[in-house]
Amino acid sequence: MTPEAPQVRYHMLRPAQIIARRQACPVAYIPVGTIEWHGLHNPLGADTLQAEGLAVLCAQKGGGLVFPPLYYGESRSESLMEAVAPDKEQIAQAMGLPPENFGPDRQPFSATQQVLNYQNLLLHILAEVETLGFQVGVLVVGHYPLIDHARAAVLLFNKRRYSRYHGMLAWAMIDYLFIADRYEFAGDHAAGWETSHLMHLHPQTVDLSVLPPKGQKLVGVGGKLAPQDATAELGRKTLEESAEIALKEVQHRLAHPECYRGHGICLREGLWRTEKENPKSETRNPKQ
Repeated sequence: MTPEAPQVRYHMLRPAQIIARRQACPVAYIPVGTIEWHGLHNPLGADTLQAEGLAVLCAQKGGGLVFPPLYYGESRSESLMEAVAPDKEQIAQAMGLPPENFGPDRQPFSATQQVLNYQNLLLHILAEVETLGFQVGVLVVGHYPLIDHARAAVLLFNKRRYSRYHGMLAWAMIDYLFIADRYEFAGDHAAGWETSHLMHLHPQTVDLSVLPPKGQKLVGVGGKLAPQDATAELGRKTLEESAEIALKEVQHRLAHPECYRGHGICLREGLWRTEKENPKSETRNPKQ
């Protein structure tokens, strides 16, 4: 955070500061991610750091507050590089750990139980944020598999009778989907896309010098843009572009919550693109 940028992190502000920002823009951003291998050159908190960076950028540009990021709670048996990647044994070796540490028998819950526990945790977090006076709550996803969990939580939360008629409207977003049509290499795992984000947000955490010459196989890294070609400027540019679209989604939800309150429509995106839409008659589910 630069000295000129406003402090937007909820847990860093006093009550009067929170009230002022919430009254100006009652939007809460909740970054969610994980702790996972992101190559020898990136920090293991890469996903969550990116989600928090995007959330802070949105709040600084469009108002609102950012809640503490969630690093824990997701399945450690599924959709995790250390547990399911083809080169998971090489990842464990590079971490100085036995591969068995990431086996299902090391977890106290089954894969299904872990998923259900995480869904409950996301619902609990959204309900907590709702009690703090926000009108829109946004789960900002950094670990790509979690977008499905976040969307499921949003659907269930918005279905709650209180939230649906009186409370907060929830939504979930992920950076690369907004601009996948602009960049053929949008979205990767520890390759040029994510590495560029980290070089912009937390340059001290990235060390490209540990990478072999471009073209050689990398452990636990995948994407169309090589990490050796990552730049902080690319990271800044793509985060700015993602934030621009995210803010349009958020502002439309603030102005027209009725567009998202009906059955099965709370995940709709892009309604802000249509100037001629009639939010009260064209998008509302009649059987509410």
